[in-house]
Amino acid sequence: MVGELDNKDKNETRKIAIALISLIVVLGIAIFLMLPIVSELVSVHLSPGLGLKDSAVISFFVTLVIMVIFAISSGDGLLGEIQFILGGFFLFFLIIWFLVAWVF
Repeated sequence: MVGELDNKDKNETRKIAIALISLIVVLGIAIFLMLPIVSELVSVHLSPGLGLKDSAVISFFVTLVIMVIFAISSGDGLLGEIQFILGGFFLFFLIIWFLVAWVF
């Protein structure tokens, strides 16, 4: 009885793992095939103006200030909210980075 349930669980786990791995492979191939299109889009829309390097520096400091303000206003200080600050930092950084490069 226990052996049957264990074998069913193993088979189900194998099927899920195979499905996830195949999904990741297909996603990787799709990203690889879209790289020329995305690089052309970036060069056309983001190259005139400020540029990606300068906007990355600006967005880093803007994001850093925003995250410190959020951490202080949350009540727990910088250390109590670190797991949320790290995720929020990277999301804010990417969004502000591309918006600054796009607008300016």
